[in-house]
Amino acid sequence: MWVYEKKLQYPVRVSKCDPMMAKFLMEQYGGADGELAAALRYLNQRYSIPDKVIGLLTDIGTEEFAHLEMIATMIYKLTKDATPDQLKAAGLGDHYAAHDHALFYQNASGVPWTATYIQAKGDPIADLYEDIAAEEKARATYQWLIDMTDDVDLQDSLKFLREREVVHSQRFREAVEMIKSDRQQQKIF
Repeated sequence: MWVYEKKLQYPVRVSKCDPMMAKFLMEQYGGADGELAAALRYLNQRYSIPDKVIGLLTDIGTEEFAHLEMIATMIYKLTKDATPDQLKAAGLGDHYAAHDHALFYQNASGVPWTATYIQAKGDPIADLYEDIAAEEKARATYQWLIDMTDDVDLQDSLKFLREREVVHSQRFREAVEMIKSDRQQQKIF
């Protein structure tokens, strides 16, 4: 059960209309290493993971949805006042023709989100290493997004998200060690 507070996990501010930056942010909205893929990956994997780490996958998976909401807010704020000509100039003409200013789960190149972006092998160690890799790829993408904007307000929110990816990666690494340790203990039945 969740308690939903009608506020973002971290404030999202942008200082200007910037459809090109919104296009780049779509990578974290509907891309292979984005927030939607991460949330669904972790919430799906928790059904075949040892009890010791189910809560971790649930916690991080639901937090990824909060990050998705932040990215959606960024994209919306960066494009809400954009004209069709500005959207076309930013490479979002196809998106505008199909969706107007609405958000759609696609990556920065306009490729729609697909379930092939996520994996659940059923082996806890393999799945957790997949999760570590996903968090590290997202961290790198956030750094590159930070580098692509001069909007310090937007950079602030992106830095928050980048740091959460670091924390998630660390937590998944701890879970790997917990499972390895548990496997090494002698079991007597």
